Amino acid sequence: MIRDITIGQYYPANSVIHRLDPRVKLLGTIVFVVSVFFVNDIVGLVLATAALAAIIRLSRVPLKYMLKGLKAIFILMLFTVILNVFLTPGAELIHFGFLKVTKEGLVLAGKTAVRLVYLIVGSTIMTLTTTPNHLTDGLEKALGPLKKIHFPVHELAMTMSIALRFIPILMEETDKIMKAQQARCADFESGNLIQRIKSLIPILVPLFISAIRRANDLAMAMEARCYHGGVGRTKMKPLVYARRDYAAYGIILIYILIWAAVKVWL
Repeated sequence: MIRDITIGQYYPANSVIHRLDPRVKLLGTIVFVVSVFFVNDIVGLVLATAALAAIIRLSRVPLKYMLKGLKAIFILMLFTVILNVFLTPGAELIHFGFLKVTKEGLVLAGKTAVRLVYLIVGSTIMTLTTTPNHLTDGLEKALGPLKKIHFPVHELAMTMSIALRFIPILMEETDKIMKAQQARCADFESGNLIQRIKSLIPILVPLFISAIRRANDLAMAMEARCYHGGVGRTKMKPLVYARRDYAAYGIILIYILIWAAVKVWL
């Protein structure tokens, strides 16, 4: 399951989505995430599904590869769905002691599950089709106006880029530690909840030490290369808009207008 986490990984491919400017993908992801939060009817669901299916098709990233990342959040999704099913008041359908399943709870649980899936897949597409360097440059360019109020734009972009870059590295490190512990007869699957949590200590301690060591090595490497923030830095490949980027902005605008029209008329 550790290797199933796809957030932060880059999937190389020669697609239209891969060639888009990272600023376009950032804006598109934000618009899609916000629209998914307001999915309350079948029309909005169809619109979000059509948009997500089109993006997946254009990205040329296998659907199985994207859905594989959902395994890591399956427990969170199941927990959220169960809470909505049993704790939402409404017309009672089934009764289990002090717990009751309501019609409104089932509807809300379904909407929540769909939102979580769409949010994870939609956000994953951006990281799968954008390298960390391009993502850093795009975020820094998009937040450029905030520099006028002395907001640390470059530092924020660099921090997010390093965090995304470290996710697959730490996941691989966790997988190695788990296999090493299992070779020493460690058991992570049997026992009650408290015992399982205790069994994670031999994993978390070396993982924490490894993360600190990697962070220290990265900081020393940046200092050795005279890194001092974004002041005076130049780009080997500066971001320049192409025709496809303006076309993508137009498609995003059309999506916003259609979504607004659906919300006003329905």
